[in-house]
Amino acid sequence: MPQSVYKVIEVIGTSTKSWEDAARMAVELTGEHLRELRVAEVVEQDLVITDGKVEAYRAKLKVSFKYEGHG
Repeated sequence: MPQSVYKVIEVIGTSTKSWEDAARMAVELTGEHLRELRVAEVVEQDLVITDGKVEAYRAKLKVSFKYEGHG
């Protein structure tokens, strides 16, 4: 079995609809810029509140992808 190394980064997605939508948007946009995404883990959720009303949902994710560095 070939050996592999994966790198983990943190990204934050935002949405005016839900935390799920914020997480989905973060993964989809990250996937447009990085190849071979493997796992995404939601590590934090919060809200942006303006004048007592929820303005945005934010989801912080740890996303792993296959590392293809040369060393």
